[in-house]
Amino acid sequence: MNVYNAFSLLGGLALFLFGMQLMGESLEKRAGTRLKPILEQLTKSPIKGVLLGAGVTAIMQSSSATTVMTVGFVNSGIMTLRQAISVVMGANIGTTITAWLLSLTGIQSSNFWVSLFKPATFSPLLAFVGIVMHLTSRRKKDLAGILIGFAILMFGMGQMSDAVSGLAKDQGFISLVTLFSNPVLGVLVGAFVTAVLQSSSASVGVLQAIANTGAISYASALPIIMGQNIGTCVTAIISAIGANSNAKRVAAVHLIFNLIGTLVFLALFYLFNALFRFAFVNHAASAFGIAIIHTVFNVFTVTLLFPFMDKLEWLARRTVHEDKRGERFVVLDDRLLATPSIAVEQCRKLSCEMATIAGDAFLDAMQLLDRFDHKKAEAIADAESQIDMYEDKLGEYMVKVGTRQLSDRDGRELSKLLHIIGDFERISDHAVNLVEVADEINRKKIQFSPAAQHETRVMREAVSECLRITVDAFVKNDLAMAEQVEPLEQVVDLLRSQIKAAHIDRLKTGCCTIELGFVLSDFLTNLERVSDHCSNIATSVIETERHGSVDAHEYVKSLSHGEAGERFQQMHLAYLEKYALGPLSLSMNASEPALESGGDAQPALP
Repeated sequence: MNVYNAFSLLGGLALFLFGMQLMGESLEKRAGTRLKPILEQLTKSPIKGVLLGAGVTAIMQSSSATTVMTVGFVNSGIMTLRQAISVVMGANIGTTITAWLLSLTGIQSSNFWVSLFKPATFSPLLAFVGIVMHLTSRRKKDLAGILIGFAILMFGMGQMSDAVSGLAKDQGFISLVTLFSNPVLGVLVGAFVTAVLQSSSASVGVLQAIANTGAISYASALPIIMGQNIGTCVTAIISAIGANSNAKRVAAVHLIFNLIGTLVFLALFYLFNALFRFAFVNHAASAFGIAIIHTVFNVFTVTLLFPFMDKLEWLARRTVHEDKRGERFVVLDDRLLATPSIAVEQCRKLSCEMATIAGDAFLDAMQLLDRFDHKKAEAIADAESQIDMYEDKLGEYMVKVGTRQLSDRDGRELSKLLHIIGDFERISDHAVNLVEVADEINRKKIQFSPAAQHETRVMREAVSECLRITVDAFVKNDLAMAEQVEPLEQVVDLLRSQIKAAHIDRLKTGCCTIELGFVLSDFLTNLERVSDHCSNIATSVIETERHGSVDAHEYVKSLSHGEAGERFQQMHLAYLEKYALGPLSLSMNASEPALESGGDAQPALP
């Protein structure tokens, strides 16, 4: 084997790894929208966890990728440690499918139908069909990626096989390979190569390419395969750095699982070999035989340790001690970027938390207008600081998610969240502003007239209902509830105009002062602005779900006619009656609401 063969081997390996990545990403994207409900259906049944791990790994073509993803799920609280252990076990079985696919390269037959199963026969056809689909169909790009990735993977495998074809006659290589029949050395070599390649599937592929030349025996191949299963744990261990305790325990379980399996399997194999002298041990290994050993080992290990999952969990907890330092935003885990649908769902969960905190902060702030409480005021300020951090962390993470290949539904959801988190952040700012108004009223012992007290109480009740409906509509993604916001927001706008007009009348009669007017103006401005943000949020919920984009102008325009217009008029009249300041307010533009978009412009995307 000369330097040109080495270059060809590296090139084949590069194509192999790229094809595997392309195929895995395309398969994951195509199945990504189905992955979330599958995880939601995951129960405490260990068998279902094993099946899930095997299925996901078969899709992603890498047990390392599945384990890294599982580390992310546990770190984010999506999955428990016990569930993760069963998924890791399944991943070890699922990864064997790659070896079986690669074993097709060893097919040797002149029969036409048998030859059809040879990668050299069908891979070019798959590549051609894939590239045609990629160029002509936008909807089938994921399927095209699967076909092209598989073809590239097989082509890379073929190139690696050609590059090492001369090794069977290379005495130096043969002498080197015989050293690997030593179990310890073979395991170390297999683990090292897999750790470097970051994929047991890739290292098994390299081993199968060498096996196709007949240059390696089963005696040497078997301990290398054991080592490959240990080496694949390195990726998960690296991934767990910086994660919480349970996530680190997942990586520890992966390593412990493979170490125990390797020790027991090798001990039993060499014991029985000493007793019965297996004839195949010194025979030249084949790609098909390596696939069999790889599968038997992983199935054996799962079968052996499956009844002792609780012991594995105990051992992992003893190995990795509890870390009490919690992190609120740990759910925004970069490991989840490999599964964008899950990452988007995590963004939504955290956005719902943000919405609830912001809504509660503003409602608490309005209570301070009746009775000021310094502790509650401090709590509202703390909540506003939390909301700022929510916006920063979510915005930063959602930008990362946006760079991934998202399904149409996930893309719409991400766009909606990017629009909405800015509005909730502004609502928390208005909560702090309202605390300042309440503090001023408390310090200066300001007392509104009975008429002004009645008017502000009605305004507060209207905005409180508007905010509660908005938060519920967003959290529940309830379009019918979101439709109630705009007509109520229009009533809030009308209330503000009426209260300001009434205040001016009281100024003229001497029933009110200019100083009270400044306080009242700040009060009205903050409440009206909050209703505007509620309108923005509700519009985002409705328009994103119905049309895939946020267009406040088009939504408001749609309320002027048709069925939507009739519903709007009915709700608007009902709210006018519910929040009437007096007989006069019912007659002011009751039949012709001012259909305008919210006062604040939609926030720019981060």
